Parts: sequence; structure tokens; C-alpha cells
Amino acid sequence: MKAVCTLCPRRCSLEEGQRGFCRARENRGGQVVCTAYGRLTSLALDPIEKKPLRRFFPGSRILSAGSYGCNLRCPFCQNWEISMADAAAPTTAVSPEALVRRALELRPAGSIGLAFTYNEPLTAYEYVRDCARLAHAAGLKTVLVTNGCFLREPLEALLGDIDAMNIDLKGFTPDFYRLVGGDLRTVQEAITLSAARCHVEVTTLIVPGLNDSESEMDAEARWLASVDPELPLHVTRFFPCHEMQDRGPTPVETVLRLRDAAARHLRWVYTGNC
Repeated sequence: MKAVCTLCPRRCSLEEGQRGFCRARENRGGQVVCTAYGRLTSLALDPIEKKPLRRFFPGSRILSAGSYGCNLRCPFCQNWEISMADAAAPTTAVSPEALVRRALELRPAGSIGLAFTYNEPLTAYEYVRDCARLAHAAGLKTVLVTNGCFLREPLEALLGDIDAMNIDLKGFTPDFYRLVGGDLRTVQEAITLSAARCHVEVTTLIVPGLNDSESEMDAEARWLASVDPELPLHVTRFFPCHEMQDRGPTPVETVLRLRDAAARHLRWVYTGNC
């Protein structure tokens, strides 16, 4: 029996036993289930600024968990080894209860809770939901680092259990989103919905020759300011990786120029990897 995944705009229609495009969801018995549930590839205590979040409990730390899979295919992905992986990836089983317990143990080290990051966490939607609910019940904060390319209904159902998000706004043209396999309008809707419910910061990685024009950044920053001029934006620097070894790192002066362009519309603009 076929089953349709209703998490993201791809709406993968799956035959029995078939995995979705994200590689983390599968049709089992006519239902789409998360094969990545409780399967972690990465677990680390990070500074909150590494998410990056600059205006959410600055100076704190957070237990950061990653699994495998992603619903986009960014050729410049820095974590492609896990984002492009599937159920064959080496993982450790960690239940929601065990993850929250570990986060509580790390409070003396300055940890404020849990961050779901490294790969695209919402491909393991049910795990994030269950962990976030337990974390909130235990008085912990929950953070989501996501590409934001997910449908309104599942996102709205989750937002009550999320305290902060960093959402990647990969570029600000439909062409750029075709390159990465996503949809700009879906991400814009995710930013708008989320900013009304929790703390949101946005990150744009500047890739030379693709999304490094001042006009594009001006349009992006204008739109973000229409959502909320207090939305923090992180303008970050590309380095050659994965399928994009054909160009050098983003010049620092380009990042600074685009930061200044964004700062004409937004109060909080930060640079990364400069």
C-alpha cells in the first residue's frame, strides 16, 4: 500500500519499504515512519553561539544532537556525511528519556537544554517532538536548527514545544532554491510562523557567484524586516566542501559588504567564519 509523507513540500509517495528522498522516513505497512527515531550520529555540548544563536541565552551551552538525513541536497553542505546518509550510518540508540536525562546532568556545565542540529532534524520529526515535550516538562529549553523547508501543519504543531530556532534562508531567489532542491516560499512561511511563536534567528551562507549580490541581500533583509526588524541575521562565509570544490572561500570583504547592506534594514546582523 502506498503512503504519502506530509512533512515537507516533496510529499514523497512511497511504496511499501521505500525510503523517502530525505532517507530518514519509510513506508512500513502503509504508514510513513521515521527510521532515524532515537538514532544519533552526533552528540556534543556546544556553546549556544555555535547554533548560531547570538541573542538567546548568550554565554550558555546546550546539548546538541544530530541524526542522519535531509530533505534538501545542498551541493555546499558542510555536514554531508550525515545529512546525505541513511539508516546504514553508524548510530547510537538514545531514547528521548535518556537524552533529556543527559541534558539535565549537564546543567552544572552551563547547559540550558537540547538543540536538534547537524543534519536536518525535522526529518526525525517524531523524535524531536517527543524529546522537546519531555525537555519542557523538565524545565529545559529546546532549540531547532533547520532549513525551514517544511509544511505549515506539522511545523505549527511543533512550535509550542520549541523555544528558539535558527532557520537557514539559503538564498532569496527561486533559482537558488531549485539548486538546493527546496522552495523559497515554504521557508518564508516557516520564518513568519516561527517568529510569531518563539525566538528566531536566520542564517544565510554566502556562496561566491550564486547568492553574493548586494541586490539579493537587500531584498532578503527588506523582507526579513517586514516580518520583524529585530530578527537577527547571520551572514556567513562559504568554504569549499562536498560537491563545491570549484571555487574559493567567500572573500571576507564580500561578507562585510553584505552585512552592511542587510544592516540598512535589520537591527542585528552578524558575520560568521570571518
